[in-house]
This record gives sequence, C-alpha cells and structure tokens, in this order.
Amino acid sequence: MPGKFPRISPCGESALLVEFAPVISAAVNDRVQALAKNLVKDPLPGLMETVPAYASLLVYFDLRRIRYGKLSSLIRRRITQSTAEKVPSRTLFFIPVCYEGEFAEDMEEVAFHTSLSPEEIVRRHTAPRYRIFMLGFLPGFPYLGGLDPRLETPRRKNPRTMVPPGAVGIGGNQTGIYPLASPGGWQLIGRTPVRPYDRRLEEPVLYKTGDFIAFFPIDLGEYAEIEKQVAAGAYEVRREGYTPFPKEC
Repeated sequence: MPGKFPRISPCGESALLVEFAPVISAAVNDRVQALAKNLVKDPLPGLMETVPAYASLLVYFDLRRIRYGKLSSLIRRRITQSTAEKVPSRTLFFIPVCYEGEFAEDMEEVAFHTSLSPEEIVRRHTAPRYRIFMLGFLPGFPYLGGLDPRLETPRRKNPRTMVPPGAVGIGGNQTGIYPLASPGGWQLIGRTPVRPYDRRLEEPVLYKTGDFIAFFPIDLGEYAEIEKQVAAGAYEVRREGYTPFPKEC
C-alpha cells in the first residue's frame, strides 16, 4: 500500500531500502538505529552491510545467497523485534572548539544572516546537547540535530574546494564537524583540535549514531595545547553517560 510505513523497496539488484517515516525525528531515528543494531547483532543470510540515515536504513545483500523477496520478508519480522528492544544508553561527548581568528572563516556571514553578534553565536552554538542522527559524507562526519533556530544559515553559494579537518560548520538547520580535509559548503564558525576520525585507533570513529555532542569554547592558546596532546595520543575527550530530555530522545 503506497504511503504505508515502514516501507521496504528495492535499490538496484543487491540492496533494499527500509523507510520508517517521511519525517525527521528522534523517535523515527531510534527505530532506524534499533533495526540496524538488530541486524548487526544477528545478521541475516546474505546480509553484507547496513547504512542508517535519518529516517531510513539501506541494506546491501549478496544476491547469490538471498533474494530480495525473502530478505524483505525476514527484515519485516526484524522490524517488529527491534521495536520492542530497549533503547541503548547514550554517551555525551564534550568537544572543544575555537571560534576565533582564521578558524571562524564564515563567522561574519553567519552574523550578518542571523543579526547576532559573534559572541551570541558562540553562546547559542555551545548551549545545546546535539543528537547525532547519522554519520556520513566522510568517516565520522556527524549530522547533528538540535541547532538553535536563530543560527540557521544557508550553505555557501560557492563551496570550498578544501575544508580543513576539525572545521565546525553550519549548513541550514544542521551543524557538524569535518573529520577529514575535503570539499564542503557549510559556513565555518570554528575548529576543534580533536580528531573525530583517527585511523590509529582500533575504533577510529569517536562516537556513534544516537550519541550526543556538546561543544565548549576554547581560545587559540588552548587549541594549540590540545592539538599537541592529540598528536601525541595523550588527549582524552571527556564523555559521560547521558539520558536525553524527552524533546531530545
């Protein structure tokens, strides 16, 4: 039945898409993550990879081992199972950000668009506990929900060909961290010396979908000091267990 959710549909010959709702919400994202965790914990025959997004889950499978019809039927059963599972505990990560000098390349643009001072932009940007709705674009790039509506700023008309790693930006009603150097069109307002993606580690991505991030401001001197510690493998990102407020979870 068109429009009925959850909805499963083919994506080419060896993938299918599970859509939970046509909206972005924490509750819907919880269902996406619950199904993804269920499939990772107890993989179905032929399942190769799952890619969670805001409101959907892309599932890649081996066509030689299982067909679309059989897999979609099995996944429907798993949706029911995963809905009954307990929501996993969250972790809140405290990420230092320098909002000064060359790190805040687009601060003036954001200030002009929002009619807020740089100081007020920093205050509003560091106030929320941001939920990680999904990881994508780059390894460890968090798409964060919870940005203050007053900070919403359109992406740049002309994206940069190279954004430095650690850059913190605003794109529309989202904010996030560029974990690696890459092209990008978000408005850059700061930079963190922390490495959200560190290939040296057994778990290279710092956080997971469903976790939360809190930014806190540091000055240029503190940035330089933390950067040295990170390079030496001596900096530990502060984290703690977190129980979201109802509007966040």
